[in-house]
Amino acid sequence: MEAVLSGQVALVTGGAKRVGAAICRALHGAGAQVMIHHRASRAEAQALAAELDRQRPGSADSVQGNLLQAETPARLMEAVLARFGRLDILVNNASSFFPTAVGEITEAAWLDLIGTNLKAPLFLSQLAVPELRSRRGSIVNITDIHAERPMRGYVVYSIAKAGLAALTRSLALELGPEIRVNAVAPGPVLWPEDSHWSAEIRRRILEQVPLRRQGEPEDIARAVLYLVAHAPYVTGQTLVVDGGRSVSL
Repeated sequence: MEAVLSGQVALVTGGAKRVGAAICRALHGAGAQVMIHHRASRAEAQALAAELDRQRPGSADSVQGNLLQAETPARLMEAVLARFGRLDILVNNASSFFPTAVGEITEAAWLDLIGTNLKAPLFLSQLAVPELRSRRGSIVNITDIHAERPMRGYVVYSIAKAGLAALTRSLALELGPEIRVNAVAPGPVLWPEDSHWSAEIRRRILEQVPLRRQGEPEDIARAVLYLVAHAPYVTGQTLVVDGGRSVSL
């Protein structure tokens, strides 16, 4: 892969596994140094950093942090600057995901879903502004197709992702021209690890996807790479990567 991001540094929240890990690999493959944030997946984060370091020594590291804690965004910024000395790319990927049916919504669920999906991206982006502005860097938020079309039974999650989509547009307006801010909205790419969705439910969902298949984490990673490396005149936009699922909703 062409090293279009050579010399640049990326911080990817929730980067240890699944879509986050694919994003880390894609940015690293394009030449970037990568800081992999995780909350509880220490072994996976360290293994991924070691994998990337074997390809290019000194090019990856990991940092732990609970994004529900107010001090974590500052700690992440301190860690990436102490390790790599700069920040060019911020990918807000970390996300809580679980159902919240009306009548059963608790304050704890609200704080968790809003905290990880909206509050943390806002405050981490705010802290990153001086560094990103000096580098003419970019922010990519990972939203969801259900930010536009809420998912039944997932009220707070849908609200949180809608807020993140609005944050993307607001920050693009506030931070241009030095910083570009965009989003990627996945559709059915990976099922939740603790999903209670049956095989039948999953089959019905995929039947509504025009491409008639589930996506791969690499599909999201390629979209992120496009936005940070190949789209200098794109900001405030959401790139939907869902096999056409949102067209059929």
